[in-house]
Amino acid sequence: MSKLNQNLRYLFFTIPAIIYIGVFAFYPSFDAIYLSFLNNAGHFTLNNYKELFYFNIYGTILNTIIVTVGALLIQLFLGLGIASILTREFRGKKAFSTLAIIPMGVATIVAAITFSFIFQTTGGYANSFLHFLHLPTVNWYANTWISLLVVMISDSWKNTPIVTLILLSGMMSIPKDLYYAAALDGAGPIRRFIHITLPNLKSFIAIALIIRGVSEFNIFALPLVLIGYHPPLLTTLAYELYSTTTIYLSAAAAVILLAFISVLIFVNIKIGGRR
Repeated sequence: MSKLNQNLRYLFFTIPAIIYIGVFAFYPSFDAIYLSFLNNAGHFTLNNYKELFYFNIYGTILNTIIVTVGALLIQLFLGLGIASILTREFRGKKAFSTLAIIPMGVATIVAAITFSFIFQTTGGYANSFLHFLHLPTVNWYANTWISLLVVMISDSWKNTPIVTLILLSGMMSIPKDLYYAAALDGAGPIRRFIHITLPNLKSFIAIALIIRGVSEFNIFALPLVLIGYHPPLLTTLAYELYSTTTIYLSAAAAVILLAFISVLIFVNIKIGGRR
């Protein structure tokens, strides 16, 4: 078979994937960009983006960034801790591994409803636990910061397992000889973690944060169930505008969200290319 025919054969098998991505990813994106520049009469306008300022678009972007950064830090901290435990051999490791991965298999809407019960202001499990410890109860929706914290915690419970698995694969790839040599030189567990584990995990940490960062900007069902439209995130704002105003204004909010996600995807591709 000639090289040309072989290339055509490969191209033939990729056509379904190209059509799928074009129809379900690129077409909706370009359609949203097109709609964001139209008014109700179908004429070109920039007013949709100007009107977003009346809906506190700066505050919405800030809320989205806070949730993304906060959730990523929580997931990274927990992921490093759980992955470090899973690299060791101990009794009950299989049970612990299963418990650590279970949240990944729980549907987002189920997790959101469950955490809405946990963080109920009256009679919620979180406040019951605080009361058991003789600590003052908390109104989990008293202000923007606490509401965003609730979203971060709930989202981290759901998505820490994927970060853990990425970091665990990185830790398993580190040669054991490095740890033995460091231990012989008198390095304790903390020094071995700082000087051996972390430097060798740089690429895995970067990939985990970028992949999760893209997803964090997209979280929708979980914040919608937990905090509703206020404080708004880019996803909930776009949906609120779609429900209450025009599709053109909603498309403008969606395009801003698309811009942030595109930047993260670009960074992801660059880092992935280096690997």
